[in-house]
Amino acid sequence: MRRFAFNGVPCSDRALRIGVCGPVGTGKSSIIALLCRELSAPLELAVVTNDIYTDEDARMLRAAGVLDPDRIRAVETGACPHTAIRDDISANLIAVEELEGDYTGLDVVLIESGGDNLTATFSPALVDVQIFVLDIAGGGDVARKGGPGIERADLLVVNKTDLAPYVGVDRDQMVADAEAARSGRPVIALSRLDTASVAELTGWVRHQLEHHRSGELVPQDPGPMAPHSHAHDDRVHSH
Repeated sequence: MRRFAFNGVPCSDRALRIGVCGPVGTGKSSIIALLCRELSAPLELAVVTNDIYTDEDARMLRAAGVLDPDRIRAVETGACPHTAIRDDISANLIAVEELEGDYTGLDVVLIESGGDNLTATFSPALVDVQIFVLDIAGGGDVARKGGPGIERADLLVVNKTDLAPYVGVDRDQMVADAEAARSGRPVIALSRLDTASVAELTGWVRHQLEHHRSGELVPQDPGPMAPHSHAHDDRVHSH
């Protein structure tokens, strides 16, 4: 049986939508830039970024020259970043569908979450698969702390592993902790300086695309965020 998106288009007939999520500073934009550099020749790519009050990430990617600038669209959420990737995904869906309308034959749309905490995840109604990103410089214990993204995202990337000797983190132990937390789900220890890890990441994307084109890829929900609140300008926003 073929799966259909909300607009009636068979999922396998549209672009694969990959969400990239994780805390501030973990390297989400850099990973998207890396994927665009590595895959834009064989594949047709586009990007949607999310920020609260700015299009900074989109401008950075455009300036990097990784894609035609018009293939990189920005969503300014005006609220907590996870709201637009999980609670009310309409702005992101519109941006993705506009890209698919403007560029027929897109293979992959990469959707970058605004930087958030360890609990943010994408709605499976927005993305087909999601990558959760950790920064090795954020501390070797982070992977052990768990959470829906760390434990159940389709892929966990432990990023910037080349920095491990400089920040006092045991790379192998952090990766082992991540693997233990994920019950067999894939983990990639990534450094843009390590061609083998870059190839592992691009290979994972290619595999997901093949699975999507076959019509067999079913988006999985990592689970809701834990209840929490944000205080801003004397206002409290709860989830």
